[in-house]
Amino acid sequence: MMMMKLQLQKPPSSSSRSSPLLPLKPGSSAILSSPSFVNILPARGQTKHHLSKKYNRIRASSEVKVATATNTGVDKNDTAVTVKAVVTVQETAANILSTLSLTAPLDTLTDVAGKTFLLELVSAELDPNNGLENETIKGYAHKVNQKETIVTYESVLTIPAGFGHIGAVQVENDHHKEAYIKSIEITGFPNGTSVSVPCNSWTHSKYDNKQKRIFFTNKSYLPSETPSGIKRLREEELQLLRGNGEGERKASERIYDYDTYNDLGNPDSKDELARPVLGGKDHPYPRRCRTGRPRTKKDPLSEERSSSVYVPRDEAFAELKQLTFSGKTLKSVLHALLPQLEIALVDPELGFPYFTAIDSLFNEGVTLPKPKSSGFFQSIIPRLVKAIRDGQDDLLLFETPEILDRDKFSWFKDEEFSRQTLAGLNPYSIELVTEWPLKSKLDPKIYGPAESLITTELVEKEIRGFMTVNEALKRKKLFILDYHDLLMPYVNKVREVEGTTLYGSRTLFFLTENGTLRPVAIELTRPPIGDKPQWKEVFTPTWDATGCWLWRLAKAHVCAHDSGYHQLVIHWLRTHCCTEPYIIAANRQLSAMHPIYRLLHPHFRYTMEINALARESLINAGGIIEACFSPAKYSIELSSAAYDQLWRFDMEALPADLIRRGMAVEDPTAEHGVKLAIEDYPFANDGLILWDAIKEWVGDYVNHYYPDPTLVECDNELQAWWTEVRTKGHADKKDEPWWPVLKTPEDLIHTLTTIIWVTAGHHAAVNFGQYPYAGYFPNRPTIARSNMPTEDPNEDLFKIFLKKPEAALLRCFPSQIQATKVMAVLDVLSNHSPDEEYIGGNVESSWAENPVIKAAFERFNGNLMRLEGIIDERNTNVKLKNRVGAGVVPYELLKPFSEPGVTGKGVPNSISI
Repeated sequence: MMMMKLQLQKPPSSSSRSSPLLPLKPGSSAILSSPSFVNILPARGQTKHHLSKKYNRIRASSEVKVATATNTGVDKNDTAVTVKAVVTVQETAANILSTLSLTAPLDTLTDVAGKTFLLELVSAELDPNNGLENETIKGYAHKVNQKETIVTYESVLTIPAGFGHIGAVQVENDHHKEAYIKSIEITGFPNGTSVSVPCNSWTHSKYDNKQKRIFFTNKSYLPSETPSGIKRLREEELQLLRGNGEGERKASERIYDYDTYNDLGNPDSKDELARPVLGGKDHPYPRRCRTGRPRTKKDPLSEERSSSVYVPRDEAFAELKQLTFSGKTLKSVLHALLPQLEIALVDPELGFPYFTAIDSLFNEGVTLPKPKSSGFFQSIIPRLVKAIRDGQDDLLLFETPEILDRDKFSWFKDEEFSRQTLAGLNPYSIELVTEWPLKSKLDPKIYGPAESLITTELVEKEIRGFMTVNEALKRKKLFILDYHDLLMPYVNKVREVEGTTLYGSRTLFFLTENGTLRPVAIELTRPPIGDKPQWKEVFTPTWDATGCWLWRLAKAHVCAHDSGYHQLVIHWLRTHCCTEPYIIAANRQLSAMHPIYRLLHPHFRYTMEINALARESLINAGGIIEACFSPAKYSIELSSAAYDQLWRFDMEALPADLIRRGMAVEDPTAEHGVKLAIEDYPFANDGLILWDAIKEWVGDYVNHYYPDPTLVECDNELQAWWTEVRTKGHADKKDEPWWPVLKTPEDLIHTLTTIIWVTAGHHAAVNFGQYPYAGYFPNRPTIARSNMPTEDPNEDLFKIFLKKPEAALLRCFPSQIQATKVMAVLDVLSNHSPDEEYIGGNVESSWAENPVIKAAFERFNGNLMRLEGIIDERNTNVKLKNRVGAGVVPYELLKPFSEPGVTGKGVPNSISI
């Protein structure tokens, strides 16, 4: 036999479907050490390589150690060989409880008989004598050991001469309950070589589904390169994952299919909980995963709601991550804590009487009724809920957000109001003013005069003669938050809902000589309503007491508009919602052994499950969003309008987004290919470095697998995936001319970079700062509950405003129940779990086994480490006034790595919370 060439390789991680290992070539071999496992299952089957920031390298965990090899089986000319297959199974809470079921004794007998799992080894090649598939090698695996929750099963199989390389393993589960199989290790080949088949997937019982599970080995193949012996299995596995589009989905299934958002309303419960279907001509929207639940009785277009929402089995995180995963914590907050809050705070309309009452949330807390299970909240959300005394009531006590801790009055200041448009929670809305005068594009017959009251004279007065408006436009000095045309069609409808109000708004800023923005004017507009004409008024920073308080109230309204737009459009729509079709299409059209599936899979983990949870409790009729944000019952409908008017895939790339908003122009001589309109724009400065790092990594990866440019257009799985994204996942925009066409590696690189940016950089920038910036809600109120005192002024109410303007601001702010609910949810949404998977931190096994891809990934990791250092340096540079200053929260949202908790930094791979 030839001498083995071994190279230390990172431990394998796997897809939730199957995770191919490198097939063996004649004359070389692999050595696989015995894996050691932890009690908590890895992220939906992902064996992890943790990033050691201290030493700037990739560190492999002790879960699995693999040596690089070029052989995974028996050569055609070898003699028969007897091998041992070891199946490693992770027991979960559900498995343990099932020992009490009626079928448990039958499963025990199955174990005793040694017939728990039927394994079938599949040859990678067809039989050269007849051109047919080789007969599989079958053997039962019997239970041999259990250590805590890890159970091992073994099978001895004899592989005949001429069988060739192992291409896959088929598994039949003879228990009556599903099993979570972590891996299958096959040892006993010549020279000690072995085959590792990472599974990390739920395997159904044969009594529920006769179809055997298929797990491939670890080498990535384009469709045209698939070994002949597993081509049929590759195609059949994809067909199984697509389903037939019929029937109600069961929790144990792995079927990916599309449907509209027709499950947000609950008309059978109450008429006022009916909601329109999102997706279709009237309300364009991305598609979500089909569940197949029955239609409601009152609305045949809507789907019934249920206590749990189907996602394909391996997409679910609840049992796998257990209590360390933030999704579990979020469920606890939504289903247990918030109802307790409603009991404690009886009056839903009650506001905060004083600002000191808001402060008490951080130093005194809210007493909650004694829970049924003692210590329940402390075990799930210890950061939020403290026990007062054993056996007594609980205390909801919020951590002080960093913005409040650094400067208690920062939320009051105009400079912070402006700074956060560039370095806050929503850096995606600020735009360059390119047209003057400002004018609405809405129909004036419906919405009133289109011309803005922010006039040339008013602006020149406010900028105190620095320059004319024409000069300011030419020198790119005027910027705007423009929520006028998007919100105006909803103003009158929202005002019919009790406890909220709405305006169309424009907020104008001037770029000062030191690179900071200064607010110039806020315009609030109400369209004609009944017999009342259009009302609009411009508010400016003034030097008289009444004007100052009106300005503060106007800012509160704009902050509520920005909070709603951020949550509904920038966060939910553009990351969570628009990504789900990419995931569904990938699982339906890209085989688990496809290199592009392997590249994207880490960026898709948990997104479908967290989106299902959002439909269940956050964006549903009567959910948190509707109850606590200004647009109320029209919230998600408003996100549909934004999707219709504004969303374009080609504009989701960071450089394109900046150029679209006038915040950058193309410049081939600039470091990142664009020149920023505001040099000190922290989100863009950091984001462009991250964008370039992602693009370089994706470029190295794609160019390796597609050395011939024609391979991209000839890849039938890749083309089917992208076609389905456009025609099914985003069906309402399928005919738009701006969709990229995948003809060259460059086309593919840009498309994949855009998707990875959205799931990682974009989402991190707008999610993990939620509690740090909005935990003190006066900084970012989610709702404005009262109109401006100057709209249809009532003499008595205006006298009250003049007597105590602070009370008017507090009445405008969220109620106590609205504020505390949102704060509790934002705290969880901003949290990193202990086993968070950060971009560039975990090397997938299929990457690690390939020296070219492994080297590219290490370069990617090095670039991210450099970004960490650059951000740290920038946050000490006092010249960068939009990120450094007295009481200013440093901008760290795009620092790639983070410790667990609410840190205001860290870029996870995927949209997992």
